[in-house]
Amino acid sequence: MIRDLPLEERPREKLKNLGAGVLSNAELLAILIRSGSRDESAIQVATRILVRGGGLRNLPGLSLEELQENKGIGPDKAAMIKAALELGSRLATTLPERSGSITTPKQAADLFMEDLRYKKKEYFKILLLNTKNHVISKEEISVGSLSASIVHPREIFNIPMRKSAASVILIHNHPSGDPAPSREDLEVTRRLVDGGNLLGVTVRDHIIIGDGRFFSFREQGLI
Repeated sequence: MIRDLPLEERPREKLKNLGAGVLSNAELLAILIRSGSRDESAIQVATRILVRGGGLRNLPGLSLEELQENKGIGPDKAAMIKAALELGSRLATTLPERSGSITTPKQAADLFMEDLRYKKKEYFKILLLNTKNHVISKEEISVGSLSASIVHPREIFNIPMRKSAASVILIHNHPSGDPAPSREDLEVTRRLVDGGNLLGVTVRDHIIIGDGRFFSFREQGLI
């Protein structure tokens, strides 16, 4: 049990003395759940959750019910884990109060990577930019498979026109983790670029988010 460990080896003490960066994933999760079961320490429970869930990268996709299937995890602990994961995701994708110019595809991809890389459905979003390429806002357009009917130019460009955006960057994810574009991705992108040109809103890029990777249409000369 954690109480049987030397004081300096207990997760909370290690965090206080050495910082959170030295703790393992299981130790960080153990701090969140605070206590284990009668037969297991919090670290052992945390390790079992990580193993059963397929590692840290899959943890955000687990539901409250799936977390509670682990012995030692009740509704309160499951909610605490979900809340911590959501805070981490929001922090990673929160725009700074004064966001600088978006000058590279990576800068745009980084704003969406942690939010979209674990999604099990395709999300289509847009990043609105002003004339100096500063971020105006992030907008969600649709959830589901990417298709021409879901991402109609009329629905997409209504938002940037209302918010006086000079340009947009299209963003969507591939749940498979592979960001390589499909033929439909290419067709939809071409259609939206043409629609933006007609309406006076430049489509600067279309970025596909994978698992820790991204594909930029502009980098590949496709826009």
